[in-house]
Amino acid sequence: MSPDRAVLQEAIDHGEREGGSVEFKERLTRTQHLEGGRLESLAAQLRHRVLSGDGEATYVVGVTDDGGIAGISHDAFSESMDVLSILAEEADAHIHDVQTWGVNGTGDGREDDHENGQDGGSGNGLVGVATVRTGAMLETDDDHIVVGTAGHVDHGKSTLIGSLVTGRADDGDGGTRGFMDVQPHEVERGLSADLSYGVYGFSDGEPVRMDNPHRKDDRAGVVREAERLVSFVDTVGHEPWLRTTIRGLVGQKLDYGLLTVAADDGPTRTTREHLGVLLATDLPTVVAITKIDLVDDERAAEVSREVERLLRDVGRTPLPVARHGVRTAIEEIDETVVPIVRTSAVTAEGLDTLDALFEKLPKQAADEGEFRMYIDRTYSVTGVGAVASGTVKSGSVETGDELLLGPLADGSFAEVEVRSIEMHYHRVDRASSGRIVGIALKGVREADIERGMVLLPREADPEPVREFEAEVMVLNHPTRIGTGYEPVVHLETVSEAAVFSPEGGRLLPGDTGRTRVRFKFRPYLVEEGQRFVFREGQSKGVGTVTGVNPTD
Repeated sequence: MSPDRAVLQEAIDHGEREGGSVEFKERLTRTQHLEGGRLESLAAQLRHRVLSGDGEATYVVGVTDDGGIAGISHDAFSESMDVLSILAEEADAHIHDVQTWGVNGTGDGREDDHENGQDGGSGNGLVGVATVRTGAMLETDDDHIVVGTAGHVDHGKSTLIGSLVTGRADDGDGGTRGFMDVQPHEVERGLSADLSYGVYGFSDGEPVRMDNPHRKDDRAGVVREAERLVSFVDTVGHEPWLRTTIRGLVGQKLDYGLLTVAADDGPTRTTREHLGVLLATDLPTVVAITKIDLVDDERAAEVSREVERLLRDVGRTPLPVARHGVRTAIEEIDETVVPIVRTSAVTAEGLDTLDALFEKLPKQAADEGEFRMYIDRTYSVTGVGAVASGTVKSGSVETGDELLLGPLADGSFAEVEVRSIEMHYHRVDRASSGRIVGIALKGVREADIERGMVLLPREADPEPVREFEAEVMVLNHPTRIGTGYEPVVHLETVSEAAVFSPEGGRLLPGDTGRTRVRFKFRPYLVEEGQRFVFREGQSKGVGTVTGVNPTD
């Protein structure tokens, strides 16, 4: 029997006892358990179980009153969790964790653990263990900052972030990078091929770090304990995956950028491209010169001068933190002033400086308009359903909110409901602008949700766009750009082929001009003022939406 399966067996063996903290429920329904006074009595029962367990109760769902494993359908389990969440809220408690297992038709449990959010569902039904804890769901701070990282492959970007969030020195072979790699082939090759997310924080001026970022309890612990949170969107340095880096920098609501440049290698073409994307989005940026332990003082000074020249070439003012101090860097950083820090993940040089910066850097002004979140990832959780992940761009969202999801391929929007919200594996009842969250949605299948879609309030009246006007700057292109040019446009989390029709018929390298942009395959929600990046082969550029043409 696996340790996870033992959790279920232990709860069943403990049994439902008078004055105990374990409760058996075959299923919970809205009609039977939330009406006619049942809500109050069941909430009182839950409160009693939580008190009996010194602040924690265990609800076993999908079992009979005597502990026999019955198993219920996925829909019935989802409804049961909805009802249990309402009962917990009524009792000033919250669902902290849910584990589920598939069961077959004979009542014999077949292990199918979905604790890590993987979908499966062997057998004919589900049985689950929900941990309910006293107190409302976590209220997170309003000073939470989100940092997007960029840098050439093997310039120590993921290693640096791994050392920051764990407080561990690297072993010299990229060991802490493994905390940020999310796919098996990335760990094997030592390259990151998708966006990764890391988090640490501060409490009373001291860092709150993770022992192992792969454990969801470690991440949840940081969110729970820190007074100020710092989230990293760790992007991709390898040229073939530049589109993923662009998605990470353009598709998230970031407060700051962090660009890494290795001291032994210096700035590269990829460094310049990543810097161009960061600056094109007007993102205040810090440059970390990494791997200082591998070079002598003369080489370190040479690379620092190269970085300073690179910044001046693009109209930015470099600010070496070692010379001017952390306080000056915090006061001066903006779209034009770029602090520079020398670091080593092996010797920990400069990590305390980055800590001091991230503890005090001000949160960028939040957009308090209506709720909006562009979807970056989707997945399905057994017993919960479809989950859409992304960064809240504006406004706020709460559990139970009714939303619109779309546009679908035909330009329509589906009506959905927020079942639950998680931030770095910690359940929250509300998320506001700038938070990276996963939102479980009721009323839609995971297969019908796509990256680039958006979540909006039910009362919104969105008009999907197939075509828009833009002002663009061509950063790099071997020849002229003419009518019919087809790059990939990266706008928010949208990554879609589009056709350009430049005003005057052409754009030359270094030109700034106007063009009409038409998505080739489907409409998206696009609005005036949004920034985007376009690329095709070696050509790249940036643009701003100046006008939209809603789909007929």
